[in-house]
Amino acid sequence: MRKPILFALLLITTITFAQKSVLIMNATAHIGNDSVIQNSIIGLKGGKIVLVADATTAKMDKAGYDEVIDATGKHVYPGIIAPNSTLGLTEIESVRATNDFRETGTTLPNVRSLIAYNTDSKIIPTVRSNGVLLAQITPRGGLVSGTSSVVVLDGWNWEDAAYKTDDGIHINWPTIQSRKFMDEDNIFPGPFEKNKDYIKQTELLKKLFADAKAYNETTQKEEANLRFEAMKGLFNGTQTLFIHSNTVKEMVEAINFTILNKISKVAIVGGKESWMITDLLKQNNISVVIARVHDLPTYPEDDIDLPYKLPYILHKAGILFCLNNEGDMEAMGARNLPFMAGTAAAYGLTKEQALKSITLNTAKILGIDKTTGSVEQGKDATIFISTGDALDMRSNNVERAFVKGNSIDLNDDQKALYEKYKTKYGIK
Repeated sequence: MRKPILFALLLITTITFAQKSVLIMNATAHIGNDSVIQNSIIGLKGGKIVLVADATTAKMDKAGYDEVIDATGKHVYPGIIAPNSTLGLTEIESVRATNDFRETGTTLPNVRSLIAYNTDSKIIPTVRSNGVLLAQITPRGGLVSGTSSVVVLDGWNWEDAAYKTDDGIHINWPTIQSRKFMDEDNIFPGPFEKNKDYIKQTELLKKLFADAKAYNETTQKEEANLRFEAMKGLFNGTQTLFIHSNTVKEMVEAINFTILNKISKVAIVGGKESWMITDLLKQNNISVVIARVHDLPTYPEDDIDLPYKLPYILHKAGILFCLNNEGDMEAMGARNLPFMAGTAAAYGLTKEQALKSITLNTAKILGIDKTTGSVEQGKDATIFISTGDALDMRSNNVERAFVKGNSIDLNDDQKALYEKYKTKYGIK
């Protein structure tokens, strides 16, 4: 009875390790670090990028590769990275049973989103179709949501997909005041209301971090505390503290909180008003995971183009930033990250700077830039080929994609339905 199981395991192992070496020739290579090679040659072997050069000057040995791709007129990009995402944690937002990104409780640093990640989600293939090949899987809710991890969007299970486990802790800094979406007449935004529990909530955070710091500095512990153990990396510099906040007052208080606790790696998530405190951000080496660019400004008196221009403002100020898509329909909307970068390019950034905001910059903020985020020799072969400009929704067309050297399937349910009804109605 065990022979079929053993054979299946051997078959899976053989498929996993039978990785082809690939040579991509003549494409325009967008490296991801502001540079472009107009006529490139890129070699992939053993899951790594072993060659990146100008095809007009480099010596080529096609015989050393299993597959040679002529990508003349096409473009090669590093895999796009979706930070602060619920990909694989939600399927249908309106069906509660398909959502697994929030736990009951207020301070839950030990909650690990990675173990809830569903590699069989039907949303993931639709996101890969636009070149998004990695994601930071992030919990939601409470004051301390939990611990995120970075995954590649390929694999049989969450263990296969895990790329960087437990990369950071996410806290939702309490709001000082909130505003109803609409007034009683549903015409204008509603009035601001003060958060009566603000002091209580911030004191709870301060106590949690003080206790966790004292616990992790103690050499002999009577018993393990999972909540405090999960926060150890914040104090020794191996994890990033992701602070979800948007307004100036809240961000300033959050930054002072991190200085008090001597946390070295900090990123603001959202940061809609971060353009007002660029000096403070730069002084404390704090990066920003910018809120959805395709959105309206926060206040009626704001510049209508402010969300589009925010990436350029932070870039000009020398702040490390990347783009994220948190909000309604965020999991499936992650496929629009390249187009958000395209919008940022239309409002100040160059195309290559905009590309960095969804590739290398994101990799730096997540602490994975040594192995991914750009098309450079020695890094993982996580790249894709597009027949057009990947940042332009009119010409973006991902033809091939590789995750750590493995050529991945770019089919998805939407493409299957298109083919089905195209045939039914005789559309050419």
